[in-house]
Order: sequence, then C-alpha cells, then structure tokens
Amino acid sequence: MKKLVGLSALWLLVSPGFAQTKTPLTTPQMLRNAPTDVTQPLPQLVNWLDDSRFLLRRNGSTVAVDAKTGQESAAPSPQPPVSATGTVIARNNDLFFRAPGSTDDKRLTNTPGEVERNFTLSPDGKFVAFTRKDGNLYVAETATGKETKLTNDGSETVYNGYAAWVYWEEIFGRPTAFRAFWWSPTGKHLAYMRFDETKVPMFPIYQSPGQHGTLERTRYPKSGDPNPEVVTRIVSLPDFRETTVDFDPKADQYFGTPFWTRDGAALWMQWMPRGQDNLKIYAVNPATGAKTEVYDEKQKTWVDWFENVEYLKDGKHVILKSDRDGWAHLYLHTLDGKLKNAITTGRFTVKDVELVDEKNGTVYFTARRDNSARTDLYKVKFDGKGLQRLTFGEFTHSVKLSPNGSYFVTTYSNAQTPPKMAVVDKAGKVLREIADAKGTGFATTDFATTELVRVKTPDGFELPVRIVWPTNLDPAKKYPVLFSVYGGPNAGTVTDGWQWSGQSQWWAKEGLIQVVADHRGSGHFGKEGQAFMHRNLGKWEIADYAEVVKWLRTKPFVDAGKIAITGFSYGGYATCMALTQGAEWFTHGMAGGSVTDWALYDSHYTERFMDTPAENPEGYKFGSVMTHADKYRGLLRLVHGTADDNVHLQNTLQLVDKLQDLGKHFELMLYPGGRHGWPGPKWQHFQAENNRFIYEHLLGRPLPKEMQ
Repeated sequence: MKKLVGLSALWLLVSPGFAQTKTPLTTPQMLRNAPTDVTQPLPQLVNWLDDSRFLLRRNGSTVAVDAKTGQESAAPSPQPPVSATGTVIARNNDLFFRAPGSTDDKRLTNTPGEVERNFTLSPDGKFVAFTRKDGNLYVAETATGKETKLTNDGSETVYNGYAAWVYWEEIFGRPTAFRAFWWSPTGKHLAYMRFDETKVPMFPIYQSPGQHGTLERTRYPKSGDPNPEVVTRIVSLPDFRETTVDFDPKADQYFGTPFWTRDGAALWMQWMPRGQDNLKIYAVNPATGAKTEVYDEKQKTWVDWFENVEYLKDGKHVILKSDRDGWAHLYLHTLDGKLKNAITTGRFTVKDVELVDEKNGTVYFTARRDNSARTDLYKVKFDGKGLQRLTFGEFTHSVKLSPNGSYFVTTYSNAQTPPKMAVVDKAGKVLREIADAKGTGFATTDFATTELVRVKTPDGFELPVRIVWPTNLDPAKKYPVLFSVYGGPNAGTVTDGWQWSGQSQWWAKEGLIQVVADHRGSGHFGKEGQAFMHRNLGKWEIADYAEVVKWLRTKPFVDAGKIAITGFSYGGYATCMALTQGAEWFTHGMAGGSVTDWALYDSHYTERFMDTPAENPEGYKFGSVMTHADKYRGLLRLVHGTADDNVHLQNTLQLVDKLQDLGKHFELMLYPGGRHGWPGPKWQHFQAENNRFIYEHLLGRPLPKEMQ
C-alpha cells in the first residue's frame, strides 16, 4: 500500500528546481489523437500454438515464437477455421449449413422477412437451434434442412428460448443477446427457458418523431413489481421428447445461467428466492426433469450468481467460487455437493480461474491479493497448499497461459509505467521481455503525473484514489477538482495500470485535478466492504467520497469552492446524491442517465442490495435523491436519453419536478431517442457541452477554439 502523498512529497514532485526541460504535448496529440512518441503499440499475442509456442503479430506480420528460447520462425500458413461439426452461416436473413470439409452451403431456412436469432449449432453438428420474433424456439436438421417448431405458445408476452429483459440485463448478461437455450455437450438434449411476462407491468417510452409520435410499450419490473414467470424444459433429440424441470413457476424466484455437466448426464440449475440471500444448485435429470440439491449457500446480505463452474475431467469434482466468508475464494466440491476443502483463503479477492492442471492437482488463477488495485497470477494445489505468486513487481498483470500452463505471457504496467510484455515459466521465472510500449519520447515529454494514494476513513478503510495532477503544478495557485465515478457495488474503477489519455493530458495542462476514487463497497474490500451497502445504497458512497474531499481540502492548492463530480448511470446517481446529500463537499455535478429513486429501477438489481420497498421503506427513502433535494446547492447538470429503456427518463423528470418545486437552479439536456447512451453526433454534442460546463464553471474561462 502506498502512503498518502504529503505536501512535502508533492513539492518535490512539481518543484521547478528538480525539473528538466521537456517537450510539451501538442494540441493535436491531446485532442485529436495525433501520433506521439510517448508510447508505441505493443505486439498482439494472437494465440498459443501449443504448450511451448505462441503467435505474435507485430508491424503487420505474424511470427511463431518459442517460449523457452525466444527463437522466432515463420508462422504456419493461415488456414480457414475448420469445424469438426460444420458451420452455420446467416445470409440474407436465412440460415445455411456448411458441412466439414465442404464448400457447398445447404439452405436450412427460407423465411423472407423473418430473422433467425441466436442460431447455435449442436455439439454433434446435427441440429441448429434458433428463435424468431414470434417468441418460439425452433431447430433445423442440418442433414435434411427439416425444420421443427419446438414451441407454439410464443406471443407478445411469452418467449421461448429468448430471455425477458430483466434476465438479459441482470442475470444472463448482455453478451448473450437474449439467448436462453443451452445445448448439452453431446448434442442429445436442448434445455431452454420459457418466460411469461403477462403480469409484468407495462412501461411506456415515448418516441417523438412524426406528427403524433409513437409509444414504445415495454415489460419492465420495477422494485417490488411482479417478475416474469419462468419454466425450464429439456428437449431430447432426435425424437423431440420434452420434459419440464420440477420447479413451481408461480413461486417468486429467479433462475441463473444453467451448466451442463461434462458428460451431459445432468443440468445444473441455479435457483434463488426473490430475496437473493440463498443460492441453491440442483442437478436435473434431463430424462425426467427431477432435481437433486447439490449446493446451498446462504448470506445475510445477498448471494451472487455463478458465472461459470469448473467441472474437473475426473467426472467427480467441481471448483466453485464464492464470497461466503467475506472474500471471493475457490472451493473444491464433489459433484454430489460435498465440500472437500477451500482452495484459497485470506483477505483478498480471487478474480478468475485461468487453468486447471488436474495431472498435478494445481489451479492457476488471477487475484487481487498483494494490492487490491493490482491483478496478479497465482498457482495453488487443490488442497490449498503451496500458494505461489507467479507474476512480479508492483504492476497490474494481464496474462495468457499456454494450454498446459508451462508458460505464460504477461502484459504488465502501473500508473507511471507504460505496458511491457514478458514470457514467464510456470515457476514464475521471467525468461525474457518481448516488448515495451515506452516510446523514445517518454523521458523527454512533459505530461501530467498520475498517482495512486490511499485515503483512510475514520473507521479504518484505506480508500484507493487515482489522481492526475495538473502539469507543472504550482502549489501557490488554486486548482479545481473533477471526480469521475461509477460507484455501484463491486464495481470499482481504480486500478494501478497505465491509462494514457490525450483528453486527460489536456485537462491537466488546463489546470484540472482529476480524481477517480473507490468507496468501501467497490470490491477492494471484498464482501466485507460491499455488505455495508446492503439496504443502504447512497449512504456509504457519498460518505467515503466526502473523506477523499476532506483529504484534498488539506492541500493548499486545492480550490474547495470548485469540487465537481461526474458519472453516468449509477455514476449519475452518485453525482446527484453528491450535489444533494453531499452538498457540503461537492459544488458542481454532471449526471448522465441517472437513477434518482431506487423504486424506479429494475427488480433484480435493486432488490439484491435493497430488498423490496415494502421490506425496506426507510432505505428507499434515504436512497432517493428527492429526499435530499432541499439540501441542494451549487450547480447540477442533468442529461438523459428520452428513450432510455434501462434507466427510464422518469428518474430525471422526477428530480427535475422536485428541484423546480423547491425553486432550485440547475441545467437540463435531453437527447431525443437516446437510449442508455447515444452514439454519433449526439454523443459528440454531449461531450462538447460537458467541456463547456467544465470551462465555464471550474476553469472560469470560455471554451477555447481548439475544443469547438
């Protein structure tokens, strides 16, 4: 952990007597991404060819590199990807199948005007599954092109194999593109979920184009609202026999992403009650739909879904990650649910399993152990013994292991050091450095200093803070501050890695202190820290940000009358709370796409942390920006897309209504048709207006022509 930067240290950092003559960055380099020799591009690690050779692409050419010796050779001739089971191709809104080794495409669908969504080939290559807009699930046989409609009850409110919005956004994740069906490893079974949103309230989104405008009708469960009813079914192929998994669809519950076991003999289904404080996994028999409980985790706050599970090849064990002891750790279980042992322990967070070496009983994983703002690679035995850090130095590492873990390539950096690449063996010995992003002009270029500090709260949390100091900071002057925040639980943004930004360098040149701070619930302090936010969204974020402001105010060069904060989505919420509940500390704010009252946001996300409004009325009251609007002073700029289907415009409108009734001055900008963000000219306008706000209210001068 770095100590807090004292004033004397800062004097040394910026004193002209210790500086050498350096070349300033040009305006095009800062604002228009013009080339600079501060850094240079790193080569790209394409992939590992085998356990000892990897492909490296640099300067437009690709070479094969021997990890042990560093010897380079010609890369194998590029070959088109070959699939052992064939390939499905979408063309003109229809699907075609190309068999292995063939150049001919067999037409599978012929539905003009229809789009086959989320088409996915079975592992044995015999079927492709997909959905259509009618809410039904289909399969097509690749050998004959015969299409079978597996469901018939799809409608405007019933979707088969296609996720309801709240499941896509909060549980399955956006990369799934709403897909809610899963092939077994053998291709003999297809599991899918059926969503019924009949009872989910309709939320209207107004679209302004045209003479009369239009109304977009969406199903969106807000806190306390009825959720979609979910049924899971499993189809056996090729006879299309279907079974329903043994759950009560009327129960108030959630289902997470399911996982097939390696042999396809069981489907592991994740289940939670609406309170999200109990996660169970059931092993489901695909032939009967009967379920057997194999995992049960309860917490006083909430339990997070498993994003993946690591089934071992022995067919007897599985590795799971849980934060049930206050920190995210790995655990070894048998497939029938028995806990064998914890693989990792301690006050640190495991991130991802990178490789499981069953032969040697070893797990390779990344974690934030030595420093919560850095990521390192470690290995440990299945029994928890022999923990070893494999990466090196005070850097954040991004690693790619060879298939069997004999070597890995790491790309590493910290806030002051541009990225480098190195080859390391499985014992952690650095074999050689293969690239350095530091350019020839790095040492002679005058750019702003980035620093990571820790600010201690009265109750002992050392909050990580990343600061970009003004270029050539003069301690005799006063400088405004701009906080950039997100602020959601377990969503910290402070990392000790190189983050070059021309725009950031411009603001440093203009005399802006740029701050990114994480609070106790951001993930740096495990579930222990996150638990403070349970039933208390809005409280600890602002309390901890205030501690950072207090620390900044101890610096004589910080302008306490110009402490600004900005963020989008949850960051917009934090900004609005900072200008109301935290108005003693923050003077200006720019809030985009903001939640302003947690009763207005979706059920699954909000209730995970807050419970329902009926269960936690005081928490919802405190967490509403409107509750604190009477404390508002300074200047808040509110921005929202009028068609935001994630954080509804309703949030900003209710805050506007409240501020108007209180006679408060604020700024408002709407982006017609904008969703939760908006591309193209409107985004450019959004950025330009933010810049104008910074110049006018923080820097005290007009927007310069270079930024117009």
